[in-house]
Amino acid sequence: MTNTTQTLHATQAGPAPSSEPQVAPPSSPVGTEDFSLRFAPRHYRTWTPAAVAASALGGIAYLADFSIGAAIGVEHGTTNAVGGILIAALLIFISSFPLAYYAARYNVDLDLITRGSGFGYKGSIITNLIFVSFTFILFATEGAIMAQGLKVGLGIPLWAGYAISSLMIIPLVIYGMKLLSKLHSWTNPLWLVMMFIPLIVLVIQEPSSVGTFLEYGGENNAPVSFAAMMLAAAVCLSLTAQIAENIDYLRFMPPKTDANRRSWWAAVICGGPGWVVLGAIKQILGVFLAVYMISVVGQSADIAVEPVNQFMTEYRQMMPGWLAVTLAVILVVISQIKINTTNAYCGSLAWTNIYSRTTKRYPGRVWFVVLNVSISLALMEFNMFSVLSFVLSFYSNLAIAWIFTVAADIVVNKYILGISPKRPEFRRGMLFDYNPVGITSVVLSGGVSIAMFFGAFGDTVAPFSPLFAAVIAVVVTPLMAVVTKGRWYLRRDSDGIDLPMEDADGNPADDRLTCAVTGESCERPDMLASAVPGPDGKTQYISSLALTLDASGEHVLPLEHGTPR
Repeated sequence: MTNTTQTLHATQAGPAPSSEPQVAPPSSPVGTEDFSLRFAPRHYRTWTPAAVAASALGGIAYLADFSIGAAIGVEHGTTNAVGGILIAALLIFISSFPLAYYAARYNVDLDLITRGSGFGYKGSIITNLIFVSFTFILFATEGAIMAQGLKVGLGIPLWAGYAISSLMIIPLVIYGMKLLSKLHSWTNPLWLVMMFIPLIVLVIQEPSSVGTFLEYGGENNAPVSFAAMMLAAAVCLSLTAQIAENIDYLRFMPPKTDANRRSWWAAVICGGPGWVVLGAIKQILGVFLAVYMISVVGQSADIAVEPVNQFMTEYRQMMPGWLAVTLAVILVVISQIKINTTNAYCGSLAWTNIYSRTTKRYPGRVWFVVLNVSISLALMEFNMFSVLSFVLSFYSNLAIAWIFTVAADIVVNKYILGISPKRPEFRRGMLFDYNPVGITSVVLSGGVSIAMFFGAFGDTVAPFSPLFAAVIAVVVTPLMAVVTKGRWYLRRDSDGIDLPMEDADGNPADDRLTCAVTGESCERPDMLASAVPGPDGKTQYISSLALTLDASGEHVLPLEHGTPR
C-alpha cells in the first residue's frame, strides 16, 4: 500500500483517467500499515474464516478476566458475582452481534462503521477516544499482571517488569495482521492446555472445592441481591468495547458465498460476540480460584486476586513448586503477549484515525503503536491495578453508550425503520461531518449513566448505571433518527462511479481503479470520483485515504441538494 506522509497537493499524479471507470492492474500492499484508515480489500484478505476467528479469539487470552472475576467474587460473593457475569455476558453478546456482522460482511473496522451509523465523518472521533482508552486501560492491566509474574518468578522489580512487558510488544505489532495471525495460531493450543488442564486436575483431586465455591458469600458475607449482581456486572461490562478489537480482525474475513456460508457464519459468531462466552468462563474461574485460595489454601484476598498466584496455586497441586512457578510465569507471559499485541495494534488504528482526520496528515500507524504503549506504561507505573474495579466500573458506562448506540442504529434505524442507509458509508464527502443521532445518544446515555454512577440520583440506583446507559442509547438513537428525519446521514447518494459496489453474492466488489493522486490501485468500495477533473476534462478517481489527507478539500464532491437522507 502506498503510504502518504504529507498533505496532498492540488496537482495529480498517475495515469490520466477516462470518463469511464478503468480497472487498474493489481498491486500488493507493502509495508506495515495494514489498511489502517480504510476498507480492507479482497486481494489482501487471503485468510480462511477459521484463521480469522482464531486470530480474533487469540486476542482475548488476557488474564484480566481472572482478576475481574476474583475481585467481584471477593466483594460480592459467588452467587452475586456469577449472576453479574452472566448478565454482562448476555448484554455484550446482544450488542456485539450486529457490529461483528457488519465488519465481516463489509470489511470495515468499527470506526468506519460508526461514521455511517449515526456519528458522521468527524463525529466518530468521539468514539475513537472511548475505544483508544479501552486499549490502553486493558494493556496496562495485562502488563501489570505480567510484571507481577516476573516479580514472583524472577524477582524483577515491578517498575522494571512494567517496562519489559510494554517494550517487548512494539516489534511484534509493527507488521499488523500478517504477523498477529501467525502469533495467535501458534500460541492458542499451548495457552488452552496450560489454562484449563491444571484446573481440571484440581477439581478432580479436591471435589469439595466446588461446594466451597458455591457457598462463598464474600468477605462480608453479602446477601444475594440484584443490586449486588449489577455492581458486579458493571465491572464486567467495561469489556463491552472488546468487540472493537475483535472487529479489527473480522474485517479481514473472506467474501461470504454459498460454498463457505456455514464456516463464514461460525467464524463471525465465534470470533465476534462469541468471545464473551470464553470471557465469562474465565471470570467465573477467577471467582473459583480466588475462593479456593482464600477458603482452602488460606491466602489473603490481596494475593487471591492476582492471576499469577492463582495459577501457581493450581500447578502446585500437581508438580514441584519450582516447576509450578516456572509454568505460571510462562502462562502469564504468553497471555500478556497475545492480548497486548492486540491492544497495541487496535489502539494504533484508532489513534491513526483520530490524527489523520484532525490534521489531514498520515505519519503511519507505527508511530501510534509507540504512543499507545507509552500511555499504558505510564498507567502501570502509577499503579492503576490497585483501583482496577473502580476504573472499569466507571469506563463501562462510556463503552456501553457507544456500542449500544451503534448497535441500535444498525438494528433499528437501518433494518426496522429504514432511516439509516444499510450499507456502512465511511468516505469523506459522502457523509456529513457530524450527525446528531449518534452524538446525542452517546452524550445523553454516557453523561446520565456516569452521573448515576457517582450517586447523583441516589445510592439506590447507582449500581444500575450500566443498564440505564444501554436503555438510554437504545431509546435515544431511533428517536433522534425520527426527529431529524435521517437528514444528517448522507451528504450525497452518488459517489460518481458507475461500477457496482457489490458482486453477485452481495460482497464488496473487487474491481480495481487507479487513484489519480497517489497512483495506487484500489478496489471499488474504497474509491470516489474526484471533484477535480483530469487534464483532459474527464472524471478521475481518488481513494478514501487520499481524500482523507486532502487538506484543501478541493477533491471533495459537492453537496447533493435534495438528498433523500
